[in-house]
Amino acid sequence: MFTGIIETVGKISGIRSEGTNVHFTIHSDISNELKVDQSISHDGICLTVVELGPDCHIVTAVNETLEKTALGDYKTGNKVNLERSMLNNGRFDGHIVQGHVDMVGVVSKLEDQDGSWLFRIEHGESEHLVVEKGSITVNGISLTCFDVTDSGFSVAIIPYTYEHTNLHDLSVGDKVNLEFDIIGKYVKRLVQ
Repeated sequence: MFTGIIETVGKISGIRSEGTNVHFTIHSDISNELKVDQSISHDGICLTVVELGPDCHIVTAVNETLEKTALGDYKTGNKVNLERSMLNNGRFDGHIVQGHVDMVGVVSKLEDQDGSWLFRIEHGESEHLVVEKGSITVNGISLTCFDVTDSGFSVAIIPYTYEHTNLHDLSVGDKVNLEFDIIGKYVKRLVQ
């Protein structure tokens, strides 16, 4: 389980296909602290460390993950938001994040608001639960939604988050990984 509070940003230094699997080599300042078989959130995608190298770690994405996330579009040089799983004795600063991406959204608007940034994300489906002032995970970042419609929502980004995640690399038209609030998903399922 994760909280959506990004620890650091890594950089993809290698991508290698093997059958339908794709291996990603990530360089980061936490790679030396990781161990094989550890679950790490990469832009909101829970991936298992399969190998370690000097200042890097390697994760493998299966076809299902590549089809359901934006990971299949990533290239060498892309930055990824990284978060290790939550310690059971730590603070819960974000919200409950599983690292299971529900769908891919698209940045439809990006506005510099002279001190903060507004991102509009369109996801094109109304069947998923997004509520006004509710939690959403965008590329692994715990954020609060507003201006919610059936097909999208907006998020406001403070300077610290903008500077310490890969959000500053996004442009209109870019894909982002979305995970909807697990509590909302369970409530929706019970009501149905």
